[in-house]
Amino acid sequence: MNPSLLLPRGRIADTATVLARFLIGAVFVYMGLSKALQPVEFLKMVRQYDAVQSPFLLNTIAAGLPWFEVLCGALLLAGIAVRGSALILICMLVPFTWMVLHRALSLHVDIPFCAIKFDCGCGVGEVPICRKLLENAALILMSVWLLAGRGRKLCLRYSLWQRPKRDV
Repeated sequence: MNPSLLLPRGRIADTATVLARFLIGAVFVYMGLSKALQPVEFLKMVRQYDAVQSPFLLNTIAAGLPWFEVLCGALLLAGIAVRGSALILICMLVPFTWMVLHRALSLHVDIPFCAIKFDCGCGVGEVPICRKLLENAALILMSVWLLAGRGRKLCLRYSLWQRPKRDV
């Protein structure tokens, strides 16, 4: 094999991280917009989880969460505040995945677990539960990878707190 065709390890990791950042960003922009454009349907989905009883909180979640997902996805696509966006997405994905698992386990009575299908409210309609759990696990792992400090390539502003270095 020609050694000049091989990419250095760091470059492969940087490329994979940029692709992961773009994938996560695109997924959250798409899913957030699909929920934001149908707020009544999303409100019904949120209500099914019985996590919140207050009508004010239900409406606030249904109106605000989709746009927050779009914002985090757009920040990842642009490469602005990558670690902060990844942390926020992890904080949204972990409890949501837990609630989806809990709901699936409550439906798992007479049918095999992976045969369970329902609309989890993520914006893509009815999905098999095993696929949804694997997708969420992959999104969580990619977000953790970004949170760990990778993905500085092709960023407009990786961190909001660090000032860019200037040549003197």
